[in-house]
Amino acid sequence: MLLQQRAADKYHSGGLWTNTCCSHPLPGEDIPSAAHRRLSEEMGFDCPLDVIFNFTYRAEFENGLTENEFDHVLLGTYNGPVQPDAAEVQAYRFLSLNDIRTDLASHPSHYTHWFHLAFPRIAEFIEARRAG
Repeated sequence: MLLQQRAADKYHSGGLWTNTCCSHPLPGEDIPSAAHRRLSEEMGFDCPLDVIFNFTYRAEFENGLTENEFDHVLLGTYNGPVQPDAAEVQAYRFLSLNDIRTDLASHPSHYTHWFHLAFPRIAEFIEARRAG
């Protein structure tokens, strides 16, 4: 799975590891279009994407910001170059699901709040699809 480390100067959660891409749709933009646009802008590539689930979360951050989000999780497969926007992404890495589980348990403070909520469901979906 491709993870990104958010740029250190992001308005919240800077320097934390998370899912491949995060964003908000523009007014009037549908979720698939927003996801493709931001994947290209943020990570420098695009690929076919499927919506796999939605979830909500609420988190208060150290800078006083509170997020109350309805998130859409999309999944795609890509095998090619990654060219992230340095203003958005500090680093990236590919990890196995088991390596992510281990690192989340060992270093929970290294990951975004929402990734802790989304990852178990993402892993369950991927593993069920592989078994299927």
